[in-house]
Amino acid sequence: MSGLQQHDSADPTTSPLYEAETELRHLRQTIHALRKELEDQQAEKAESVQRAIAISQGEIIQLKKTAGALRDSLESKQIEKDESVQRAIADSQGEITQLRATAHALREEMENLQISKSEAIQKAIAESHSEAVQLKATASSLREELENLQVSKQEAVQKSIADSTSEIVQLKRTVTVLRDDMDTLKGDYEAKIQDMERAARDELRQLHDTISALRTELEKCNGR
Repeated sequence: MSGLQQHDSADPTTSPLYEAETELRHLRQTIHALRKELEDQQAEKAESVQRAIAISQGEIIQLKKTAGALRDSLESKQIEKDESVQRAIADSQGEITQLRATAHALREEMENLQISKSEAIQKAIAESHSEAVQLKATASSLREELENLQVSKQEAVQKSIADSTSEIVQLKRTVTVLRDDMDTLKGDYEAKIQDMERAARDELRQLHDTISALRTELEKCNGR
């Protein structure tokens, strides 16, 4: 009886049960921080995709205006009816048609990429949110179970500590898996964004080359 009284009067902050509860609180804070970090990264990725799309669409519009201006200038000229001029006109019209087709294809590709990225981001957010909710529910259930335990003997305390330790290990593993998945998702999105920007730059470079060739043909027609 005296041993039980001494155990009850000991410092509660040094008991195994208190340490388990402290580690559980730390895990809940870690889960909350990871979920916020994931949401911030998803928002940042969405902004990067929107920025890349806006830059590409702005250059496409400018190129379309330039091509249109060159086409109007070419059509307004009074071209002599000889074979060389007719051939130059035919070549120029072919280049303009190619430019229109390329610009149209690029716009459609960018729109499809935007839709695909938005769906992927929403799916990743939903999956991460589901994992976070499950972790929160597990932590809450463990906390309630620990709070409701009325341990009267050392054996019961040790069993409760063992069960709590097992749950803590499981939570740690789940947090580690969630962090790894988040890092992998971040790397995949960065690679996809780089691929998209590189493809857009290649298309834009081709458009610039086409306009330069069209401008050269126009200058030849003007006798420069």
